[in-house]
Amino acid sequence: MYKISSELYFPPVSQASVQGILAQGGDLSSERLLLAYKSGIFPWFNPGEPILWWAPKSRMVLYFDDLVISKSMRSVLNRNIFTVTFNLNFKEVISNCSSIKRAGQYGDTWISQDMINAYCKLNEMGIAKSVEVWQDNELVGGLYGIDLGNIFCGESMFSKVSNASKVAFITLAKYLKKENYKILDCQVYNDHLDSLGCKEIDRDIFMEILNSRI
Repeated sequence: MYKISSELYFPPVSQASVQGILAQGGDLSSERLLLAYKSGIFPWFNPGEPILWWAPKSRMVLYFDDLVISKSMRSVLNRNIFTVTFNLNFKEVISNCSSIKRAGQYGDTWISQDMINAYCKLNEMGIAKSVEVWQDNELVGGLYGIDLGNIFCGESMFSKVSNASKVAFITLAKYLKKENYKILDCQVYNDHLDSLGCKEIDRDIFMEILNSRI
């Protein structure tokens, strides 16, 4: 495993371990985080432990034409019981992602205060963005991630009421398709993402998509 120094550098993703760990250490500066995402790498570690940087062999992604909207979800969307906004309250979204135990999130409950501060700074720079889902003027669901311009890298999502995170995900996917993004990156497999139409692709294919500007 590569040990990161103060130098702003990551080794090639092909050097990741079988488990997907590429490097350890470094910091959560905006510059390092942005370099990581542009390089196909993301941080994932438990609070109090060294920072781990991941580039798994298989990447969970959504091709927008594969988006699955169940009959029951179509009914929820058509009833307009939720209001969806973009990037209106990033800090509240990431704080909820950190504190609420929820099924089907992108990652585990690993979002420390240092992570919140780092991603809020990226939000101020226009790089990290959020989707908020409201019901009766209360924030009941949402998600956040990194916007690379051609790929949106989803980080985590939460739900206080049934279907709220699904509404956030589906609304984001429709928006990204309209804006000609290539894929929605969901990082690692889980059943919830699979049910929404996401699938695993090889890391090399993911990197080709990431590096393509066409």
